[in-house]
Order: sequence, then structure tokens, then C-alpha cells
Amino acid sequence: MPHSTNREMILGIVVGTAGISLLLLWYHKVRKPRTAMSLPKFLSLGNSLDLMTLQDEMPSGQGTTAIFQGRQLQILEKLNELLTHMEELKEEIRVLKEAIPKLEEYIQGELGGKVTVHKISPQHRARKRRLATVQSSATSNSSEEAESEGGYVTANTDTEEQSFPVPKEFNTHVEELNLDALIQRADNLRVNESRKVESFELLCDHKEKFRDEIEFIWRFARAYGDMYELSTNTQEKKHYANIGKTLGEKAIMRAPKNGYCHLWYAVLCGYVSEFEGLQNKINYGYRFKEHLDKAIEFLPEEPFLYYLKGRYCYAVSKLSWIERKMAATLFGNIPSSTVQEALQNFLKVEELQPGFSKSNYMFMAKCYADLNQIDSAMKFCNLAVLLPCITKEDKDAQKEVKKISTSLKSVLRSEGKTMFLQNAFHW
Repeated sequence: MPHSTNREMILGIVVGTAGISLLLLWYHKVRKPRTAMSLPKFLSLGNSLDLMTLQDEMPSGQGTTAIFQGRQLQILEKLNELLTHMEELKEEIRVLKEAIPKLEEYIQGELGGKVTVHKISPQHRARKRRLATVQSSATSNSSEEAESEGGYVTANTDTEEQSFPVPKEFNTHVEELNLDALIQRADNLRVNESRKVESFELLCDHKEKFRDEIEFIWRFARAYGDMYELSTNTQEKKHYANIGKTLGEKAIMRAPKNGYCHLWYAVLCGYVSEFEGLQNKINYGYRFKEHLDKAIEFLPEEPFLYYLKGRYCYAVSKLSWIERKMAATLFGNIPSSTVQEALQNFLKVEELQPGFSKSNYMFMAKCYADLNQIDSAMKFCNLAVLLPCITKEDKDAQKEVKKISTSLKSVLRSEGKTMFLQNAFHW
């Protein structure tokens, strides 16, 4: 996961705060023995952090325990909000830095009486096309709201979209397709990364006609997930994630035994969690796992599901002590998994579809490296490099593979020197 430096800093602060709190509680215990709490039980790794359990075991320390847990939760929530705001600020600074070099050219063009033509980013093209159809009615509405493609009203805070005029609709005639033909065309377009927006637009054109068809609904939810991935604007990503999740909920209610409905609902829950506080993030994590398991039950031969489960298991295996304790406090149980379990899922992907993705090889290399199986880790790093970079995920995986390879080579050099010294000493 990104932002590891910030995350480590924040977790360090939290642990330090917890240490100070424990020191105060110890002092309280010395001064007032009657209200002492059992610190060994508090620090245990079971469910003893659960509030009801603590109340049963320590009736004399109810108030102290409740206050301590409440303050822990408040600290984590505030730090999570701070991290989110810091990332948003960094993104705004990056955009400003990119815009400043173009400012002089823009001003010269304006002063010279030239008409500046602004290029519309790919992320906005689909929404602009939809907005063109309701341009006449939009003038009478507030500039802060716009009708989304899914038929829901959402906040429109995208300053770039508000700054540019809405272009004329370039495809006023919508070809009439039956459901099978529509599904086939949308799926074929989506195979090409550069045509996912076109696939999304095609589904938007037919939403009124097929909005109650389950095969259409889950594909429409999936298309919103694609738009989330393609967008680089925070408000746009949130817009796509929320509408996609709503469509996913509709899909699983209509077809609770359709694996693809559960699959894309789980994925969109993951996207929505990126904009939530710590408690909701954990809640969405449980929801993600629940629907992923249901999807695997109905689609046992779908490699993408095992890839997602492998990533979930790997992330859970890396949870810190404080994160596990927070999950136990909020939900009464601790999510658990191991690197070995994650690896088994990634190996299942490779079994079902060899060369599934660069990211799958990258995570296999990570797992083997964590298990200190250096040769196997290097093998999958090399296999990952051989696959082409097509999507943004591929490019991110390529960077990570280079880091893993560099680290593994450093380990091998270190081991080689150690063996040389051992042989020399033996000789």
C-alpha cells in the first residue's frame, strides 16, 4: 500500500500515545489500588480488548477502561483524517506545480486576443457526453449539482468541469441493440484498456432500456469501477465509486446467487473505503471479504477472485499490532491471515491462468521473499518483467518488481560474502 512512511509515522505516534496512557494507568494503580486494571489481560492478543469482556472481568475499572478505549479510537480517527487531508493537499500542490509553467503562455494568449482552446482530459469525456443531453435543464439548476449516469443526484465540485463549456453531443443517434448484442459489444470494448470509456458510454446509452436486467446491472457497476480506475481526480473517483457501489447493492439484492454481482460489489466497496474514516474502512474490509468468499463459492474457476483474495490475505498478514487491536475493539474479533495463505491464492491464479498479470507475479515474489525463499522470489520477479506494461496497475507493479529485485540481489550478495568468509575460515 502507498504512503508507508506517513503510515509508520502515525502508527509510531499512536503507539507512543498508548504507552503514555499505560504509564498514567500504572500511576493510577499505585495511588488507588482499589480501581486497578489488569494490564496483562489488557495487552493479551485475544478478544480481551472487547469492551463487554473488560467490563465483566474488571468491574472496578469500567470507567477507566471505557475512557482509554474511547480516546484510542478518537486518536486513530483524527490521525486518519489528518493523513487524508495531507494526501489531498499534496495532490493539489502537484496540480499547481504543473499549471504554473503554462500560466505565462495562457496570459499572453489572453492579452493578445487569442481564443484559447482547452483540452478536455480523458477522465471527463464520459461525464461531459452525458451532461450534454441535459444541458438545457442544467441552466435552471444549481451549479453545485448534476444528475449522475446512474440516475442519482451527486455533488459536482469538479472545478475543471465547471470551467469548460459543455461540448455539443457528437453521437445523438443511439444504435438500438438487444441485450445480448449490447453485452457482447461492451465486453469486447473493455478488453482494450484505451476503450473502457467507450464501453462505459455504451452502457450509459442503454441504461433506461435495460436497467432492470441483472446482466446489465453488474456490468454497469463494473464500468463505474473502470471509470474510478481511469480517473485522476479525487472527487470524480468518489463519484464513480459511490454510484458503482449502489448499483452493486442493487445487483446482489436482485441476484444473490450471481457470483459476478458479489465480485464487483466487493471491489466497489474497496474503492469506497478509500474515502472513509478508519472505522468504516475496517467495516468495508469485512464486507469485502464476505462478498469475495460468496463470489468464489459461485465462480470457483475465476482467477481474478483468487488474486483479490490473495491481496486481502497479504494485507491482513501485514497489519500492525495496533490495527489488529482496533479491529478487535470495534468488531469483537481480529482479522487474521498469513503470507503462506496469500501465496496459495496467488499460486491458484497461476494454476487457473498462467501469466494472469504482472501484479500477480509481483505479489508471488513478495510472498516468497517474506518466506526467505530467495530463488523462487527472483524467478517470479523475472517472469513479471517479461509481461508487457498495459495498465496503470502494470506500471506500478513494474516499479515494485524492480525494488524487490534490487533488495533480493543485495541479500544474495550479502549471503555470498558470508559463505566466502566461512569457507576461507574453514580452509
